[in-house]
Amino acid sequence: MPDDSLEIAALCADWDIPEFVQSFRHIPGGKVVFGAGKLSTIGEEAHNLGATRVLIVTDPGIAQTGAVDRASEYLAERSIAVSTFDDVHENPTTEDVARCVEAAREAEVDLIIGLGGGSSMDTAKGCNFILTNGGRIHDYWGVDKAEKPMLPLIAVPTTSGTGSECQSFALIADAETHAKMACGDKKAAARVSILDPELTLTMPPAVTAHTGIDAIAHALETAVCRKRSEVSFAYSKAAWQLLDRGLEKVMADPGDIHARSLMQLGAAFAGTAIENSMLGVAHSCANPLTAHFGIVHGQAVGTMLPHVIDFNAQAPEAQEAYEQLHAAGGLSGRVRAHLLASRMDLSLSQLGVDQSLLGTLSEEAAKQWTAQFNPVEVDEDSLLRLYQDAW
Repeated sequence: MPDDSLEIAALCADWDIPEFVQSFRHIPGGKVVFGAGKLSTIGEEAHNLGATRVLIVTDPGIAQTGAVDRASEYLAERSIAVSTFDDVHENPTTEDVARCVEAAREAEVDLIIGLGGGSSMDTAKGCNFILTNGGRIHDYWGVDKAEKPMLPLIAVPTTSGTGSECQSFALIADAETHAKMACGDKKAAARVSILDPELTLTMPPAVTAHTGIDAIAHALETAVCRKRSEVSFAYSKAAWQLLDRGLEKVMADPGDIHARSLMQLGAAFAGTAIENSMLGVAHSCANPLTAHFGIVHGQAVGTMLPHVIDFNAQAPEAQEAYEQLHAAGGLSGRVRAHLLASRMDLSLSQLGVDQSLLGTLSEEAAKQWTAQFNPVEVDEDSLLRLYQDAW
């Protein structure tokens, strides 16, 4: 159950968002703390989990913002020793996880903190698997592969994007094959998630845009995927309502803390929707684009998303769900408006994608895990048409 329920209720007041959504009743972890300035609670939360030595897992950019120093000070106030691993890379690989495990072992930690974007939180989870259960990350590819207990994890997102703070999965890429491994286990979920929108104020505009569009994609793909349920759809809808209101505002005024709050809460709702359902082919198509052309994930999924919405709308149930999310109709047009406001309204050709490789991308997208959950069945031919439309 979340702390600061009144603040969450105030943000949700403009929409008919169910109480169970506002209370994060379906997150896999134990507690959500939400509100501006709530990073200050991290020492108390770690102390309550019995921590004496913690490892903060983050990336170099976040380390330079001062967030790690502030978190360390709050932890020190509770006499908790702090070590830092600040060498996380975007789209973390098995090599990132191995280095993090080495740092955790050296410090003999009893709690891990993932502070940053999804990459930091995924690395922290991946480290936790190996540190507590041994082996290598490939051993946990799938669901519920960890047999032993894991260390408590505190997740502190500094972006409004992945929603990893509300999920039990770690996404780690094989450093050699580049295959993305989804390693899921309820024991890997954060015991406490601290959502402090002030931490997102230091994000560059491009990061705000890319993570915001990614969160929107999470809301819209979970809303129609084959694993959706009444519960997951409620989180998807709430996420879309907040993100749709917040993204254009935060792009126009990066210092708008209210808009930042809408975005961070919306991203967390979308993450909870993923945990209780699944994604679709916008993400299946995005991963090969990142692997082959280095296109930032948010941009890759954003370029594909309007085309995927139009493609999925041929399924009556998907079209009905889209209409429930955006009663005015034209959901793909609304997404394009967000892309335009975020300076991300770019085709695949504008992003430097080689048209002759679209067939290769289609083959790889068809093998992606999330493709099987799309509301309209896909194969290499249909995915090729999607890539051609986006090109």
